[in-house]
Amino acid sequence: MQVFADDGACVDVRIDGANGDPIVLLAGFPLARDIWNTCVESLARRYRVVRPDLRGVGASSVPDGPYLMDVLAADVAAVLDALGVERATVVGHSVGGYVALAFARMFTERIARFALVCSRLAADTPEQAAARRELADRVELEQTMEPVIEAYLPRLFAPLTLRERPELFESARRIARQNDPRGAAALLRGMALRNPSDDIAADLEMPVVMVAGAGDTVIPMAEARSIATAFPHGRLRLCERSGHLPMLEEPGAVTEALGQLLSE
Repeated sequence: MQVFADDGACVDVRIDGANGDPIVLLAGFPLARDIWNTCVESLARRYRVVRPDLRGVGASSVPDGPYLMDVLAADVAAVLDALGVERATVVGHSVGGYVALAFARMFTERIARFALVCSRLAADTPEQAAARRELADRVELEQTMEPVIEAYLPRLFAPLTLRERPELFESARRIARQNDPRGAAALLRGMALRNPSDDIAADLEMPVVMVAGAGDTVIPMAEARSIATAFPHGRLRLCERSGHLPMLEEPGAVTEALGQLLSE
């Protein structure tokens, strides 16, 4: 299914499961919706699973950037409108979490339940933002995803995963290589420009789960715990054997956490 935003951007959407409450799964950078494949079969038995590729990612079109988080959130709203969905459970991984938080700010009434998977409330530090812009410039210049893959993928997995399950790294690399470098650069610049979301967490009254990896070097455990407690009805679900990609490293644990959330 394809949905067109007001500015003409095409958002490609995959839908699994015909019935049940809708759940939107947003992928992290530099990946695409296929990172959720191992979770979808179980979820789709009971729920309507909606997986859009963000603009510039996967099968979606690659308009000019930067891709601001509120623009990406508006794309998600357009997808729900096209599906006739008024309220949904929204789940965001990494940058997908930034988009989910922007969606929560703009369309709070449309969220039934909320989940962040290895994501954060804080904005980039000046140093982090500068690094993203520098990488975006390099990706555009070289016109390949390899600089992004080299900079991101090795630190997204727990060391145990890299040693014992190298096939997961290869799977993630295949997904990342399918993305357009221009879209990756626009998304990097959008992430660097995003605002913090600390100010809205206390106002989100729906059930919230923060899924974290015990071996995540991107989101430290102390930060993950702080994020969970920032929401009035938030809780932490820890994936003991995972890094920053628990939907690949421990899909059963992620599916169980989302299933518990959806039962509320």
